[in-house]
Amino acid sequence: MATIGTPALWAGFSAFVVITLALDLGIFHRRAHEVRTREALRWTLAWISLAVVFGSILYAKAGSDRALEFFTGYLIEYALSVDNLFVFLVVFAYFGVPKSYQHRVLFWGILGAVVARGIFIGAGAALLSAFDWIIYVFGGFLIYTGIRLLRGSDEEVHPERNPVLRAFRRIVPIVPRYEGARFVVQDSGRRHATLLLCVLVALEATDIVFAVDSIPAIFAITRDPFIVYTSNIFAILGLRSLFFLLAGMMGRFHYLNVALALVLTFIGGKMLASNFVHIPIGASLAVVATLLGGGVAASLLRPKRPIAAAPAPAEPSKTPPEQA
Repeated sequence: MATIGTPALWAGFSAFVVITLALDLGIFHRRAHEVRTREALRWTLAWISLAVVFGSILYAKAGSDRALEFFTGYLIEYALSVDNLFVFLVVFAYFGVPKSYQHRVLFWGILGAVVARGIFIGAGAALLSAFDWIIYVFGGFLIYTGIRLLRGSDEEVHPERNPVLRAFRRIVPIVPRYEGARFVVQDSGRRHATLLLCVLVALEATDIVFAVDSIPAIFAITRDPFIVYTSNIFAILGLRSLFFLLAGMMGRFHYLNVALALVLTFIGGKMLASNFVHIPIGASLAVVATLLGGGVAASLLRPKRPIAAAPAPAEPSKTPPEQA
């Protein structure tokens, strides 16, 4: 199936992304401040509304199949991004990032992710076009990732062990402090990176790891690079507001990893069977939505029990021993 992404559409969507990011940083978040829950909710609803509008335009211009492909890819990417949110929390806690600077560093992190995802998607589309058997590699990798996630073997995040960050610290001179919302400062006549730039590097490095999982997942839904890219970018654009909205309650969704594991396994199986069994895009969307909704509902209906504290050691008896 031919792509719907004409040069005009690619240029128009790219302009939309640039304009929205410019408005975000230049007007709405020009002053560094702590993003509170009510503001985060408004922005989350705004980004979701924009995605719905875009999908509706696709429906009107390109038909229901392309619109369903977009919404399915968007839902998958948005759900997989929850893992990114946990990483954000760990990185911010490790570096002690002040809350007033978190939106700024996430903004530039998202901008870098937009560029990186474009490169990944272009490479994936080229591979699938040149080598049909790559679809089986993608499918097998997603099933492996799903099983690993289902078994709970995902490792803890240790920013200090990140090889990209460690290399950055060896190459670039760093002042071990924050200088407002600046990434670079003059110190002793030389330019130095601040801790905020180290945080940005850590976030970009981890996003590359997550892209390795998410990009193949969307190629299972559609081979159209324009649909893959737009669904990916809409999910990424809404990631910052989702982080600030859920930052205090992400631990409650403890069954979401199970749901994500099942989604990845289903999508991987769909890729492996793509040349033998055709699963309608509407059915794929229904399966993905049911699994993710079930994971959220199960988490809310069966909250995680707090870990009981270890009993305190018994105090030695003060009663004197019996005399023989």
